[in-house]
Amino acid sequence: MPSDIAAAPASAPKKQPSRLKRLLIPALVVLIGLAAFLVRQYLSTSVTFAPYGPGFSEKPDFSQVEHQYPLTRQQLMTITPERLKTLDQEKVDQIYARLTAGPIPDGAYDGDLFFPKGMSGQKRLGEVVGGLKGAAADLELAKLTVLGEALWKGKVFYRDQRVLRNRISDLSLFKDFFPDPADQQELQVAKEHPTPENQYFPAKLYCGQSLLDSRRESIIIDYSFTDELPGYRKIPDILAGREGVIVRDEIRMVRPGFYLGRAYMAGTFILNFTLYNKAVADEGSPGFLNSTKTAEDCWVGYQRLAASNE
Repeated sequence: MPSDIAAAPASAPKKQPSRLKRLLIPALVVLIGLAAFLVRQYLSTSVTFAPYGPGFSEKPDFSQVEHQYPLTRQQLMTITPERLKTLDQEKVDQIYARLTAGPIPDGAYDGDLFFPKGMSGQKRLGEVVGGLKGAAADLELAKLTVLGEALWKGKVFYRDQRVLRNRISDLSLFKDFFPDPADQQELQVAKEHPTPENQYFPAKLYCGQSLLDSRRESIIIDYSFTDELPGYRKIPDILAGREGVIVRDEIRMVRPGFYLGRAYMAGTFILNFTLYNKAVADEGSPGFLNSTKTAEDCWVGYQRLAASNE
């Protein structure tokens, strides 16, 4: 006799994970681990900055910045001239304040200048002209721009002599600076009989106090006494000296072959600049990464000395 109770259906066979899923899960784990590793690497090499606001009272103390956000050698290797140009002035200043002078350079370095982010060179130099006194104030904006671009495009360091000279390939740039016929004639003579390797505007090299960060010394490039240095030519060298716009630069080393600088005219900050020597960078970078000490020609300051003894 047939039963009134229906037979229970047979249970469906258990599905086994497909081969794709079996491969996908470990792959996802590996990807997540790789992503976490890359994030850690990025955070460890990305330059960080102390919080700041637009007002002067909202700027952090440089000692605090260096203590809380010290720059590692790996971070310094990520800084490039192009990257610096993307930063606002406060961030450039925070990087500069965490650098030491390093060794005084020797040989030729390619230069490039840049103004605070969001501010054109014309605007910045216009502000500078308004704040300068003496001979510097008499320069028109266009002339000041020409002088700036000429002085920070390439420098040759004579380390043993503690002298620097600037590479100027075209003296015609300066013809409007010297309207006097006698000066024009002297400039023409200079063009016809250039100095060796077209080097002009000699400056003294020495270690001295930074005008931005007085906690430690910077390498100073001082044009005040340019007329006392070998190779001085009144036309055009007078422009940068104490009878001209009184140019004073200071630089600190980012890493071998690469320096970050600040330029002043008559004591007024006007622009940032970089100096780069590829041969020195290529030769010195591996050792810089693997070492804990850097050659220093200038005083590094009490904070850095204390940190090195910890």
